Amino acid sequence: MKNWTGIITVFIGSSIFAQQTTFKFDFGSNRTENGFIPITSTSKFDKKIGYGFMDISGLKSVDNGRNALTGDFITSDKSFYFSVVIPEGNYDIKLNLGDAKGTSETTVRVENRRLMLNDVKTKQGEIVEKQITVHVKDSIIRNQNGAEIGIVKLKPREGKYLHWDNLLTIEFNDKAPKVSSVIIQPNTTARTIYLTGDSTVVDAQYEPWASWGQMLPYFFVPNEVVIANYAESGETLKAFEDRHRIDKIWNKIKPGDYLFIQFGHNDQKYGNSEKSGYRKRLKEWILRAKELVAIPVLVTSMNRRVFDENNKIVNTLDDFPVAMQEIAKEENVYLIDLNALSKTLFEAMGPEAAKKAFAYYPANSYPNQPTAMADDTHFNTYGAYELAKCVVKSIVDQNLPLRKYISKNYKNFNPNKPDDAEKFNWPESIFMEALKPDGN
Repeated sequence: MKNWTGIITVFIGSSIFAQQTTFKFDFGSNRTENGFIPITSTSKFDKKIGYGFMDISGLKSVDNGRNALTGDFITSDKSFYFSVVIPEGNYDIKLNLGDAKGTSETTVRVENRRLMLNDVKTKQGEIVEKQITVHVKDSIIRNQNGAEIGIVKLKPREGKYLHWDNLLTIEFNDKAPKVSSVIIQPNTTARTIYLTGDSTVVDAQYEPWASWGQMLPYFFVPNEVVIANYAESGETLKAFEDRHRIDKIWNKIKPGDYLFIQFGHNDQKYGNSEKSGYRKRLKEWILRAKELVAIPVLVTSMNRRVFDENNKIVNTLDDFPVAMQEIAKEENVYLIDLNALSKTLFEAMGPEAAKKAFAYYPANSYPNQPTAMADDTHFNTYGAYELAKCVVKSIVDQNLPLRKYISKNYKNFNPNKPDDAEKFNWPESIFMEALKPDGN
């Protein structure tokens, strides 16, 4: 597990690699394409050179003796992680996947299990080039001139996360992942979608937990749009302000970028939407986004898995969804009614089948889990994937401007007819934890 104490301090002081933003890596043997950096099965991460694999155990270098760039590759029988020291920003990453003498099957995720490519299969002898666009962030708040003016107050557990560590980390997973090359270069033109919210939006690091936010990148066209997920478990609108998470966004967001706002689950601990200051803060955020010529999008909180005797979802979110709906009308901003869509989705599943979308697992399914897991708020990867589809469906159905950036990975989705949970593909990462995320 990547938890390198002091790594941020080391890299901020590195004048060479902290500023480098373009890399060309040739994965495989020592036979290397001109202009590329050789990466072999022994290329363990080294802070002095600024790149390498988190763990080299189980890695294999295979050389088929053909093209220097695509004739060899790195593979493993388990997921493997490649990290690069790189400044925060948006990056296009081109990947050559496949086997010049065989087949392959690769899923690519970045940082905290953020889904980018799902189950890419290549035929015998086929090499495919795929592109993804990734947002890399650190915890330093900088003004428009790049001067450091503050820092995000991270929670202790965030020190273990893969997305606050001054590295870009790429996870290669699936039945037969085979990687020939990785090319990284800055993208300064993509529209950025900033996500704010709680544990139902966050890029969850540990299996089996997941959120719709970390599934969303899979459904957008790379190069044109990038997802920047700043959500964190347990947060309210007020906590997001107090920890300066929103200040980080205000100092980065550009005209034409989007700000998705989904809060409610934790805010309700402090009273209704009026008493908790929810309405007031929501309006302030909308005003600030508009001042910055960014586009606010409100997302109502999805329902919990609570059914009545007629197998209908019970509202456990007090007046928060209604408050957000009303404010969207008052302020004339876009609304994604995930509350309504999730109600349709969960009722279509029914009380028992809906458990397959939440963190419901028998004892000892995950490390340090002596008792059964039964969580009606937090989702597993299948549930998060279905909710991400609901978000995309709303964008498409309302014909929001973002619609033109939806990728072919999205097929028309009907929440009345959920995908078959048994057919959902998600090769698990090595990071696992039974501990429930913060939040209610």
